[in-house]
Amino acid sequence: MTLQQLKYVIQIAQSGSINLAARKLYISQPSLSSAVAELENEMGITIFKRNNRGAVLTEEGFRFLSYARQVVEQADLLESEYKHSSPRKRIFSVSAQHYAFAVNAFVSLVKEYGKDQYEFSLRETRTNDIIEDVRTRRSEIGVIFLSEFNRNIILGILKKADLKFNSLFTARPHVFICAKNPLAAKKIVTLDDLKPYPRLTFEQGINNSFYFAEEPHITEDAPKSIVVSDRASLFNLLIGLNGYTISSGILSADLNGNEIVSVPLQSDELMEIGYICLQDNKLGVLAERFIYHLKEFISHYSL
Repeated sequence: MTLQQLKYVIQIAQSGSINLAARKLYISQPSLSSAVAELENEMGITIFKRNNRGAVLTEEGFRFLSYARQVVEQADLLESEYKHSSPRKRIFSVSAQHYAFAVNAFVSLVKEYGKDQYEFSLRETRTNDIIEDVRTRRSEIGVIFLSEFNRNIILGILKKADLKFNSLFTARPHVFICAKNPLAAKKIVTLDDLKPYPRLTFEQGINNSFYFAEEPHITEDAPKSIVVSDRASLFNLLIGLNGYTISSGILSADLNGNEIVSVPLQSDELMEIGYICLQDNKLGVLAERFIYHLKEFISHYSL
């Protein structure tokens, strides 16, 4: 087993295709396939299932990938520490549901770090992908929410993946709407008030279960419904179509301007927002500081 073979496995997992990974690695597809096959034979496992759509990690492959990432990252740290005279590059990655406060905390972390070299990653992505990112150590932590509706299902998935949920705060649901929406003048809105307007939700890919949704009350009937994949599109549609989405109520004027407002929703639901991490893994300094900045930003809001 070589370090290069481990890097090959990581690139294939990220690309989802041996052919695409070979192009990114600037080697031939047969050479890459052969290197992975030799590694699989040496380890006595099958890392990838090959099909017409690409290469998919097996369950053994997922476990192997998590160890491979650790080995490669440690090797990179050793190299940066001793091979060059320049300061060591610090690495940190977080995956999150589409929350402005996660972006604010990330911005604060980068500003606080203030070094010449670093490699940070913030992935706003789907719920299942967040869980997989943390499980496979692509991200050190993930930011998600729990409610009475999804709690047992999500906690069961986390337990199976050897992950734990750590609560940050609990908020009552609010709606994000355009400041020009007639509902913006109300002190509180109801689900019936919202029915004439398009409901905007974040798509969850092949795992498009209600339990993976980022929004409370996802099973409530919405005559007009639009699914989007990113926060910028959702906010543009809030303004352009007078739509709404249900979230925690925490908005950042610095990031989102003043065209969108937050109005409390009449609801018995609660949103418990927290971060997930590996069960027995001690968080690094950067992860701890990111969590500090999350709490610091949230403390300015009455929830």
